[in-house]
Amino acid sequence: MEKFWTVYVFRFVSIFFLTAIFISSLFYQGGSLFDPEQIGYSFSNNFLSELGGYKSRSGEVNFLSSFFFNTSMFLFALAGIGFLYVPNLFRDVKKNYLLSWIGSIFFFIACFLFSGVGLTPHDLYQDIHSFFAINAFRFLIPASILYVIVFFRSNVHNKYTLITIIYLISTFAYVLYQIFREDPLKSPEALVESVTIQKIIAIIGIISIFSLSFGFSSKLMSKKR
Repeated sequence: MEKFWTVYVFRFVSIFFLTAIFISSLFYQGGSLFDPEQIGYSFSNNFLSELGGYKSRSGEVNFLSSFFFNTSMFLFALAGIGFLYVPNLFRDVKKNYLLSWIGSIFFFIACFLFSGVGLTPHDLYQDIHSFFAINAFRFLIPASILYVIVFFRSNVHNKYTLITIIYLISTFAYVLYQIFREDPLKSPEALVESVTIQKIIAIIGIISIFSLSFGFSSKLMSKKR
């Protein structure tokens, strides 16, 4: 059961997300904030959440694109549940077990906020959609800090600690960027910058989750020895 939730679920959610984003972009009905006549999806002019809108920026119904994108976001709820099984990997040291539980609760909340993004298309529920998207990243910061501490204190390979540190720094930088960035609605240049940075942090996040599944797998193997 632990291997299913701490290894296979994380890998499945990561791979499904990347696959769904690719498929969603193929079915996106076109349009962007500054160019409603744009053909298809632009990785430099469309936010990821635009894939999940009921309608695209062109005004067309966006059913297939939104189905794949919103399903991929909703499945982050599985990753949230998976993090609740991770503390069992660190039961051998009481303090690590406690810290990992607190970190997992933060990860659980963050993942369910990401899942909420998939239930609230941006063009139908803008305020609650933005609340979920913004605060999900903020909960990732304390979660990552606590896991870095746990990894340092445990026998998890240093490369997984490094991956978590990189993810922590990237997430913290992105949260600061969200607070101080120029409004992407003000100019095409600001839009391209915001869209590009969003995709970079999304890629880093997915790679980190996928990589950590191997760290958790090695921890499971060490427990069995």
